Formats: sequence, C-alpha cells, structure tokens
Amino acid sequence: MSITETARFLQSLRTRHERIDELPQALMPPDLAAGYRAQAALVDGLCAHWGGETAGYKVALTNPAAQRMLGVPYPVFGRLFTARLHESGVTLRAADYVVRLIEVEIAFHVAADVPMIDGGHDRRSIAEHIGALYPAIELVEHHFAGLDRFTPESFAADNAIHGAWIHGAPLDDWREIDLAAQPTRLLVNGEERLTGSGGNVLGHPLEVMAWLANELPRHGLGLSSGDFVTTGVTTEVIYPAEAGERLEADLPGIGRVELGFE
Repeated sequence: MSITETARFLQSLRTRHERIDELPQALMPPDLAAGYRAQAALVDGLCAHWGGETAGYKVALTNPAAQRMLGVPYPVFGRLFTARLHESGVTLRAADYVVRLIEVEIAFHVAADVPMIDGGHDRRSIAEHIGALYPAIELVEHHFAGLDRFTPESFAADNAIHGAWIHGAPLDDWREIDLAAQPTRLLVNGEERLTGSGGNVLGHPLEVMAWLANELPRHGLGLSSGDFVTTGVTTEVIYPAEAGERLEADLPGIGRVELGFE
C-alpha cells in the first residue's frame, strides 16, 4: 500500500460524502505507525481542500465503552481543524455529514508548549501547561458501513473519524473541580437522552492529556501553546443526530454547548 494513496482515498470519501463497506485491504496501513503517517497526509490534504490549518488534537477511544465498540483497547489521536471548529449555538447542514455521531466531551486549551520529560508526563505535570477548560461536543463522522469495520490502523489513518468540534465558553478557574466525578449529559430538543461523567475517559480527563503528551513525540509531534485538545466521549454511548434536532451538552458547573442541524 501507499500512504499517499490511502490518504487520497479517505479524503475522496469525505469530500464526496461517500460511504463504503470498509477500507480496501490494498490500502490498509500495515501497522499503527503507518496509519498515523497516512493520517498526516490526509490532514494536509483536508487543510488544502477546506482552507485553514490544524487547531489541536482529539483523543478517541479513551472510554472503555468506545474501545469495546470498535475492538481497539487503547486510545488513538486525530487532528482538529480550524475549518471545522465552531462556537456554541452553530447550526450545521446535516447533509454535509454522512453520519452525525454526537459526543459530550471535556476539552482543554494548551497555554504553553509541552516538552518531553524523563519518565513521561502524568496528571500533575501536564496540568502545568494547560490554560482554560471547555465544555465541548465532538461531531464524529465515518464513511464505512459501521464502526465495527475499523481496525486500529484504518481508524488512525482516517483521522480518528473526526468530523467537527463545537465548544462553549472557556473556564479558567477549573482546577478545584473534581473532573473524574464531573457529571455530563446530552439533551436533544430539550429532553435528556444520555448521561455520563469525566471519569469515563481514562479515569480522568487529565490522564488523557498526559497520554497524548507522551504519545505525540513518538510520531514527530507535540502539544504546542494554543492547541485545543478534546478528551473523548464521557457518556456510555454516542447519539446519532438527525436534521431538525437541537442538541445541548450540559456539564453542570462548567458550562453548556449547543448545536443544531438543518
């Protein structure tokens, strides 16, 4: 397989709004490192197609339920895009996305470049490099017949199936909040549909940040000042949104995020 061919194929699915059964075996990255190289090529192509640049990272499969759903027992990162980053209250065209899977998430803004350190980062060391916290919704979009059609390699190559990211107001004074116990919920047209907690992402959202800070250098990347990072779905399941629905992520004590589809 060719990294470039895999990236071009995945970009074509996104830009043409096409759906297939699964990634053809001839285009399958042979290992996770090759999957991330294909991701890098895909990200470059999407930035050129959409305009803008990368805005940070998403970390997927931090929730045990999500890991079981895809059969991948470890996190995988992808990139966020300025062209697909929105403030709370936005209304998106449902037809622009093949599927619209909604995830209620806790996100952070990196305040200072994150260096590698001996022994790797932990929850305490990574917190020193973080500025604001954000309530967030990630819109997950994939172009295969189902989530069970992914391998770890194809999942990484397809930018961890990131579709768009919507954030609420920043919260600077968050360090005394028990983020593991933080309740979260999703409302659809004003009715509660899903509930969860911050502890569903690797036990604590800062554990996700530490994992990412330690993983990125293995792929020639790193967390930089100004990056946004969203840490994974906090509910046990994800919600498939439809046109005409208004969605609201509510994180009591942190904030709310609203998203609509027309």
